[in-house]
Amino acid sequence: MSRSKADAGHPASATSARPVPERTTLAAGLEISRVVTGLWQVADLERGGRVLDLDASAAELAAYAADGFDTFDMADHYGSAELIAGRCLARLRESGAVRLPRALTKWTPPPGEMNAATVRAAVETHLRRLGVARIDLLQFHWWSFEHPAYLDALHELQKLKGEGLIAHLGVTNFDTDHLRLLLAEGIAVASNQVSFSLLDRRAAEDMTELCLRSGVKLLAYGTLAGGFLGERWLGRPEPRPGEIADWSKMKYGRFVEAAGGWGVLQGLLAALDQVARKHRLSIANVASRWVLDQPAVAAVIIGARLGEREHRADNLRPFAFALDAEDRARIDAALAAARRIPGDCGDEYRRPPFLTASGDLSHHLDGMARIFRAAPVPGRPDRNRVGSGTMWEAICGYSRAVRVGDRILVSGTTATHGQGHAVAPRDAGAQTVYILDKIAAAISALGGGLADVVRTRIYVRDLAEWEQVARVHGHYFRDIRPVNTLVGGIGLVGTYAVEIEAEAVASRPVPTSE
Repeated sequence: MSRSKADAGHPASATSARPVPERTTLAAGLEISRVVTGLWQVADLERGGRVLDLDASAAELAAYAADGFDTFDMADHYGSAELIAGRCLARLRESGAVRLPRALTKWTPPPGEMNAATVRAAVETHLRRLGVARIDLLQFHWWSFEHPAYLDALHELQKLKGEGLIAHLGVTNFDTDHLRLLLAEGIAVASNQVSFSLLDRRAAEDMTELCLRSGVKLLAYGTLAGGFLGERWLGRPEPRPGEIADWSKMKYGRFVEAAGGWGVLQGLLAALDQVARKHRLSIANVASRWVLDQPAVAAVIIGARLGEREHRADNLRPFAFALDAEDRARIDAALAAARRIPGDCGDEYRRPPFLTASGDLSHHLDGMARIFRAAPVPGRPDRNRVGSGTMWEAICGYSRAVRVGDRILVSGTTATHGQGHAVAPRDAGAQTVYILDKIAAAISALGGGLADVVRTRIYVRDLAEWEQVARVHGHYFRDIRPVNTLVGGIGLVGTYAVEIEAEAVASRPVPTSE
């Protein structure tokens, strides 16, 4: 097995004892290392049909566990990662290990119908690949919030949690609004895994406030920006197109550009280098410590390239020092030149700019299943409409939305899921999130998008709740700025707190196929 030397950094300070990773309780009965070993690069290592040796890779993971890095993060699309972790767990179990590593995995289904059988089958696949009777933390990712079946999936996962197949539920790349919606729906979310680094500080804003208020913990990935926050890149010229080969660096190269470009990165690296030299550590140590010190962060996830290189000794060193006021001031001064990464947590997977390894995801998202389908209006060749399938549309004689020429008009919309489930009944802001997703889905089915919206009207039952509703509206329309009317203190059908209607002017034709 070949190994490359870890980022050399600066000679370690003399300490009386070898540091060990800090530990934290992520949820009741789930103690984890504060440096989680991420296995996403298994998929990169297996590109081109290569398959890693399960036994050798499991031995590598066992070495991580022996050094205190005994929490593994993986997913259904990380190649053989679950099989490798399962092999490692089995070997340690057979050896009589007192404490087994914790296995955190993810389910990332494409949008579509989510019923009990579909969800159970997915969980059973994870259990089989990991070789366990219960998953320590199952994290759920959803590609498009315009398709609301993520609620069905999470409610079913919560039932399986009650059966003992899952110890705890988490989510990945959920923005603040949709995490709030899940909590208002009564989903017991233990964690949200999001990008969080000195280059990407979105999670330090509204997301941290919500997590501290609700008890949800953050698992931070991208902490080292794919390796860009390290000595290797200090003082180096910007990589030429095609020079970067691995997926992780392709992705975080986009983050570097979004944050202000190579000059901003070099300024930040210079500041981190000064702090690192002061403490006789590496730039990666300083970058990791900064994220670990964020109040909602339970752990950082640092990727492992099994069988290729490892940095375990260096990854222990953030636990042997603390950033002081001078260090923080130096870092803040460098960050003043950086631009904020657009949007909220997880937006890089759902809207431009798509800060992913593959870049533009528009084709990927456009090809996903839609919740609504457009249909022609009989006898009116200039009109198309979409329906929600509820009985009230037929009884009352209305459509969810109608397109006439380039105009798309959306009926007053409430937070009604499926055949009558009232979403987040005690949270007007969370209802607004669901409603605007539903409006976006209706407009999308007729060939438009939220960027085409020119008017919204909002009706709020309790005028005291107007601001939380308006703020969510702002999250969706901050850059679009349609004309808007908000009316408060009016009666709404049922117990709904808010109802919204919209109008858009679209230039694209109605989709002819799904």
